[in-house]
Amino acid sequence: MTLTLDLLLILVAYLIGSVSFAVVVSKCMRLPDPHTYGSGNPGATNVLRTGNKMAAVLTLIGDALKGFFAVMLARMFLGDQSLSSTLDSWVLCGIVLAVFLGHLFPIFHGFKGGKGVATACGILFGINWILGIATLGTWIIVATFMRYSSLAALAAAVFGPIYFVFLFGFQPMGAALLIICFLLIWRHRSNIKNLLNGTETRIGSKKEIK
Repeated sequence: MTLTLDLLLILVAYLIGSVSFAVVVSKCMRLPDPHTYGSGNPGATNVLRTGNKMAAVLTLIGDALKGFFAVMLARMFLGDQSLSSTLDSWVLCGIVLAVFLGHLFPIFHGFKGGKGVATACGILFGINWILGIATLGTWIIVATFMRYSSLAALAAAVFGPIYFVFLFGFQPMGAALLIICFLLIWRHRSNIKNLLNGTETRIGSKKEIK
């Protein structure tokens, strides 16, 4: 592959990530802009505050699929679907970071993106299904018992890179996932403050929608 094609793939990954399904689904289903209520975060948890569970599910699936699709598209263009041949590819690492940054800072939505939990999950499934299931399982366990989506996301963010190293050892992709981990924690800084203060909203709670 040429450098031009490599950079083009990274750009395409960013554009894929820039499609905010919270905004798209809300517009299609005539719901308020997710930036204008609740936490203001364009993500599935905030969309759920409208009471429309289908919209939240569609948002979750869409944001996860774009991460998965970007990784699988990259592996296809890299010429080998096998994981071992692509884990050390700087191109795949760049694509993983690009699609995630696209979600956080989407060019199509004024660079006001979500926190990246679903997209990160899709990325992990694109890398390896066992890695994806292990990390998703962590989110489900914490969310089920603690009822805090943000706390579950933070736990999954921390354990994702750990699971990767356990499965594949130290690879460049592990560094990319560690960067995503730090970005997820940074995007949840207000949630961390609320958790410490005891004011964080639990899963299923509604806030007034204006």
